[in-house]
Amino acid sequence: MSLIQIFPAIDMRGGKCVRLLKGDYEKETVYADSPFEMAKRFAKAGASYVHMVDLDGAKDGERRHAKEVIRVAKELPLKVQIGGGIRSEEDVRFYLENGVDRVIIGSLAIREPQLVKNFIKEFGAEKIVIGLDAKDGMVATHGWIETSDQSAIEVGKDFAKAGAKYFIFTDIATDGTLSGPNIEANIQLAKATGANIIVSGGISALEDISKVKDAAKNSSVSGVIIGKALYAERFTLQEALKEAE
Repeated sequence: MSLIQIFPAIDMRGGKCVRLLKGDYEKETVYADSPFEMAKRFAKAGASYVHMVDLDGAKDGERRHAKEVIRVAKELPLKVQIGGGIRSEEDVRFYLENGVDRVIIGSLAIREPQLVKNFIKEFGAEKIVIGLDAKDGMVATHGWIETSDQSAIEVGKDFAKAGAKYFIFTDIATDGTLSGPNIEANIQLAKATGANIIVSGGISALEDISKVKDAAKNSSVSGVIIGKALYAERFTLQEALKEAE
């Protein structure tokens, strides 16, 4: 039994599987031509869940890679959580009705919190993940292009009160840098909200997964998203899954 859930990441842009450095669209590395083939590789390696992000969608404010996402959800033995470009109830319903397990809401949670609280009521707390991306503790939105005047802790507490069960916390300063995750900030959010916190950004070595596992022992930190470290072959997905046990 894994102590924490491992989420290999597939970031999609222009139909390809890419990684950005600190969310910068100018600093992109293309890792594969097909998100589906990448997901298939993750499934073969033993993943049970995959974290997909529609980068074009996040920037444009509408679904751009829905076809790829739904294909993975329907054709592979993987649960899918998707973020990027989800701006309406129709977007949420569309993904959930087409086999996606969980939908990640980021910018919209800051811009229209009441609407997102309604999603939690309507679709259930198991289906809605609140994505908190922070720059120096303050929440950033719209593909990280804008920073709001609210702290991740404030927003987290507010949504936890409304019933949110899952948060993905990304420290933008560490994302795509392979510099190690900001464990302390994740533990603080876990303690402030009591919700399941999924760590995102900066994972570079198996030892980082071990740190997340340690954090999970005395807080509600429950999972970790791994992107660049897998693509840069710092370790394999099999090794990551073993480390999570």
